[in-house]
Amino acid sequence: MPKSILDRFRLDGRRALVTGASRGIGRAVALALAEAGARLALSARTEAALADTAAEAADHGHRPVLVPGDLTDSAQAALVDRAAEALGGLDIVVHNAGILPTGPDGTTLLAPLQHLPQPVWDQVVAVNLNATAAICRQAHAHLARSEEASLVLMSSVAGLVGTPMMEAYAATKAAQVSLARSLATGWARDGIRVNALCPGWVRTDMTAAVHGNPAIEAWLLAHVPMGRWGDADEVAAAALFLASPASAFLTGQAVALDGGLSVPDGGLAGTPKPPSPFAAP
Repeated sequence: MPKSILDRFRLDGRRALVTGASRGIGRAVALALAEAGARLALSARTEAALADTAAEAADHGHRPVLVPGDLTDSAQAALVDRAAEALGGLDIVVHNAGILPTGPDGTTLLAPLQHLPQPVWDQVVAVNLNATAAICRQAHAHLARSEEASLVLMSSVAGLVGTPMMEAYAATKAAQVSLARSLATGWARDGIRVNALCPGWVRTDMTAAVHGNPAIEAWLLAHVPMGRWGDADEVAAAALFLASPASAFLTGQAVALDGGLSVPDGGLAGTPKPPSPFAAP
């Protein structure tokens, strides 16, 4: 019997790893996959940080496996093997872990490339690009044994459009899009679909430095045709689609979930925009 359309979004019995699952988009993705029936392995820097996500995911019938790891060290990508061992394999990997540049006090650092310290650049590249490649490398053998494998890399609209003051983040997110396209073509005959999901401005703890600054927020939202922030649940719904059989013929794509931001000229060719708060006086 053919599956109904809604059945194609179900993940009953699928084994899924979600990185960066302790909060924000990663937490929302984990809960969406759990609600769809997946058995989960969850990762973040520490096991304690995953407690709330794990408890809520368990309400859907499966107690998640916790595989913490600090991805500033790409060797921690071995957490993929731990997840596969605990779940008996992997069908889905949603790699969401990522960072913005931060200053010495831990706050988000918005600065042009010429003023961004090299160690900060290196840290962003280590987590957003090097660890991504390591996670993919570790995941390949496990996903290749699945009959319906899906790898979703959480990129960003920052990797699709010019993003001043965030060059390190934007460059690594563009690299994730390129990696997804290359892996999709290279791994297609292994039965592995690979896509990049590119959220626009989503209101989370990670973007607090932006939505907490009225001038920057107004400038950013003026470039979003829908005129609002996205929320984590909207991203989670798109991730569920990419992870599920509903997208069985979709691979190698950068799916922009951005309220129209990446439309050429921001989709707002005739709409006045406030001056950039970063413009030189």
